Amino acid sequence: MLLSIIKIMLSILLLLCLLQMPYGYYQLVRFLGLLGFSVLAYFSFQQEQKVAAIIYIGLALLFQPFIKVALGRTMWNIVDIIVVHTDPWYPPVPIYGIPLYRS
Repeated sequence: MLLSIIKIMLSILLLLCLLQMPYGYYQLVRFLGLLGFSVLAYFSFQQEQKVAAIIYIGLALLFQPFIKVALGRTMWNIVDIIVVHTDPWYPPVPIYGIPLYRS
């Protein structure tokens, strides 16, 4: 339940980035993104979901506020949309008992 709340909150924060917001908001998103994706990576490692953990670590590094990644507004909007579109449903769940990938 906690992980779902983190994913939904990150998705809302990233969707709001598509609007014209003050610069301080984007800094807040970077800090919260680092924190949220780090927590998701930790729990993914605990559940032995290594692919998900690596993806979350990559996202935490991308959103970290200390050494800023300069992508430009358009590229950041594209990244935000991709993360919002895929993150709440990742890692995939088996359908009808058939695993989507083998560990």
